[in-house]
Amino acid sequence: MSEPFNLTVSEAAEQIRQGSLSPVDLAQSLLDRIDALDPALKAWVTIDREEVLSIARQREQELSSSGPKGPIHGVPVGLKDIFYTEGMKTTACSRIYADFVPDYDATTVARIKEAGGIILGKAVTTEFATGDPSPTINPWNAAHTPGGSSSGSSVAVATQMCAAALGSQTGGSTCRPAAYNGIVGLKATYGRISRYGVVPVSWSLDTVGILVRSVEDAAVMLQVLAGHDPNDPGSSIHPVPDYLEEMKSWNKPPRIGMIKGFFFDRSTEEVRNHTEQVAQLLAKAGATIQEIVLPDSFSSCHSCQRIVSNVECAAFHEESFRERADEYGARIRSSIEMGMLIPGFRYLQAQRLRRQFRQDMIHMVKDVDVVLTPATPAPAPEDLSTTGDPAFQVPWTTAGLPTVVVPSGMSESGLPLAVQFGALPMEEGKLLGAAKWCEDVLGVSLSPPAFN
Repeated sequence: MSEPFNLTVSEAAEQIRQGSLSPVDLAQSLLDRIDALDPALKAWVTIDREEVLSIARQREQELSSSGPKGPIHGVPVGLKDIFYTEGMKTTACSRIYADFVPDYDATTVARIKEAGGIILGKAVTTEFATGDPSPTINPWNAAHTPGGSSSGSSVAVATQMCAAALGSQTGGSTCRPAAYNGIVGLKATYGRISRYGVVPVSWSLDTVGILVRSVEDAAVMLQVLAGHDPNDPGSSIHPVPDYLEEMKSWNKPPRIGMIKGFFFDRSTEEVRNHTEQVAQLLAKAGATIQEIVLPDSFSSCHSCQRIVSNVECAAFHEESFRERADEYGARIRSSIEMGMLIPGFRYLQAQRLRRQFRQDMIHMVKDVDVVLTPATPAPAPEDLSTTGDPAFQVPWTTAGLPTVVVPSGMSESGLPLAVQFGALPMEEGKLLGAAKWCEDVLGVSLSPPAFN
């Protein structure tokens, strides 16, 4: 018999609504799973077990008295340790914030609670969601990086310590670790999900990420989180559609624009061959595959992302860095110092080039339903001093367009492989519908064998 911790968000929520699963039993199953696995995997920073079970009992009472509060009633959700949570430490895995306890919830956290969700705990992040590797262990092979910066969130979802967790992406910090750990990662359109109450790296790049085990669960979580927030200056006023309905109503083979160019040039032979095989499978099932070409402005997008990220990171940390520079990790310290040295006109030029690149990317995507690329140049590297190469996510993050990563197979070395789909701004429903169609065709569901 399957244990409650094996359930996806959609499955758990449905069983809770039907009365066949108790929120308390689900919470206890996940807490027991964490107790069993986390000493080896180091995915979690803070978990208040008594509070989790107390809220689970409250959700059970609410269900019997007034019905579910929302689509994830009774379902525990993990949070990357940069999301403000009232009364719970938010350390950003840094000595700078080691004792910081917020007195309010991030908007995303508030929306999870309003939808009936339970905050399970805080997952490990790289320091301040930047480049210094975290202690989290890759469950597929401990000698390989789990990715970052959303390392704890990704590993927790991959090993069924929770069905969903929030991450963030400034370069490739949601979709890359999703690919490395064999799960689904969604980076929505910039501004689609509020960042209020999320410790920033770069205000004009940061996007809240969703880490789950199915495309359907990505749609469920996006429905909970999406929407305008006046507290976030970058928040979009674009109306929120019914993502689940849009995803489920997608019942035709998609028109897929396949990018080779940069993506195939940077990939290993194994990843190139695998991505070609995925495209052939999708075409055999009815998808239209056409090769599309990156715009000329693509040549500057990675440099623009680095300039903008470093300058805005330096601006946020300036005061703390002035007094406590020695307490920062080596990579974030380097990023801050670099950002402080970049002239203002270079930053403005980078932002101008970003705007042009965004328009060019929109023009590139508009004639297809989704764009297909490999998710990463290679499987998770055998190098614990890195979180991996974000190069395949950076263009989408720089342009602010939505992307989703879907597991697509295994490498010869026994590590997950994945493909990445991108779409037009605010068209997450179409993106998720096409990705779900592809997910169904591929039929790939991955789970680390040592932690089944």
